[in-house]
Amino acid sequence: MIIGRSIEVEKLKKISTSQKSEFVAIYGRRRVGKTFLIREFFDYNFDFQLTGLANADTYQQLVNFHTALNRQSNLDFDKMPATWFEAFQHLMDHLENIKSNKRKVIFLDELPWLDTKRSDFLMALEHFWNSWATNRKDIILITCGSAASWMISQLINNHGGLHNRVTERIKINPFNLKETEELLRSKNNVLNRYQILQLYMVMGGIPYYLDAVSPEKSAAQNIEELCFQKDALLAKEFNNLYQSLFKNSAKHIAIIKALATKRIGLTRKEITITTKIPSGGSLTKLLEELEESGFISKIDQFKQKSNGILYRLSDFYSLFYLKFIDKNSNNYEGNWINAIDNPVQRNWLGHTFEQICLTHISQIKKALGISGVLTNIYTWRSQKSDNAAQIDLVIDRRDQVVNLCEIKYSINNFTITKSYSDNLRNKIGAFKRETKTKKSIFLTMITTYGVEKNSHAAALVQNSIMMDALFEQK
Repeated sequence: MIIGRSIEVEKLKKISTSQKSEFVAIYGRRRVGKTFLIREFFDYNFDFQLTGLANADTYQQLVNFHTALNRQSNLDFDKMPATWFEAFQHLMDHLENIKSNKRKVIFLDELPWLDTKRSDFLMALEHFWNSWATNRKDIILITCGSAASWMISQLINNHGGLHNRVTERIKINPFNLKETEELLRSKNNVLNRYQILQLYMVMGGIPYYLDAVSPEKSAAQNIEELCFQKDALLAKEFNNLYQSLFKNSAKHIAIIKALATKRIGLTRKEITITTKIPSGGSLTKLLEELEESGFISKIDQFKQKSNGILYRLSDFYSLFYLKFIDKNSNNYEGNWINAIDNPVQRNWLGHTFEQICLTHISQIKKALGISGVLTNIYTWRSQKSDNAAQIDLVIDRRDQVVNLCEIKYSINNFTITKSYSDNLRNKIGAFKRETKTKKSIFLTMITTYGVEKNSHAAALVQNSIMMDALFEQK
């Protein structure tokens, strides 16, 4: 059963009915559901499928290939291939032996792991595709990998014999809140949206993590069980996550840890200062790899070009792990439930709700009725040393309006008090003075349950968006 993924499914349908051979590259972070999507779409029927082995050498990968081919083919391949060129020749023999007019589907999962040092795997794959598959009309080659940077640099943007050979690229993103709700409902989970929001703050839209949520337990109980109990599923996922994707993950992790310390994000210069990684090509590559893999995101600062782009940690699990799980090395059970509503947890809820809003911009625009209006998304922080004003979400609209979004997480309606209204006026004033914008300013409150109606709200707020709007489809 496929939840969401409507765009991806349409692409796969088009590929399945194509009149030519297709070379498909599918990528996305670990645990996001790439393999599940492909297996479900093709109903687990492949003419050949192979999954690369993590941390294996060329010989072990070839043994794995040989075993898989003998198990799936009607031919007997007694001799194990000594090279990938021989391996792909055996694969061609197997496919040519299939007496069927149907399109032949080959699924190579975790492709980056197959490309071991000095194995010539890519050269052999290139030869298989260019000399054999493209001379036919019935081949669908599905390649998949969690190492998004490898998939893009070595396969999609290949400058050698595979240049422009990929006919379709599909990036699998984490579920949004709507899809997360659908997945949980499909498993008879009746948690309300407030609690689903809390689960999303910990796990993001990662199906593998969400699949472990127990329907008979509250969000807090599930977080306790999955993150803090002994041998919990997510207690040691962090290092496995980065080490499985990046060969030398120490610098990637250093950047992630640096970004976790500043919720509004860090500039490239600030990352260099914090991590001691020199600002050059190597840092550029590290940032690109993390961004392509879905762990970090970039956001411009409104009319502050001198400070450059801000990089933010956008992977919810990594944020939660570094904030809470990493500090709970002794796995003290009950830590999460017993800490409900303490200041540290409340502060984290508020900051993470801001990140959720940044990943649901389409839903916010829909709620504002501006889906068709061209917009740019920014963040903003005051450049005045005596003014700490900052706005996490600025929607700059083509229709001469700027939405300044105040994002507040609360268990009830949010109340704008006199002191908070003064703070908002100061913030709006600082924004106008420093940016010198001539556009109309609309204060937009994004809250869980709405804004309490009072004189302060009536005088300041132009738009109010509640949590439910974030659960809408794009």
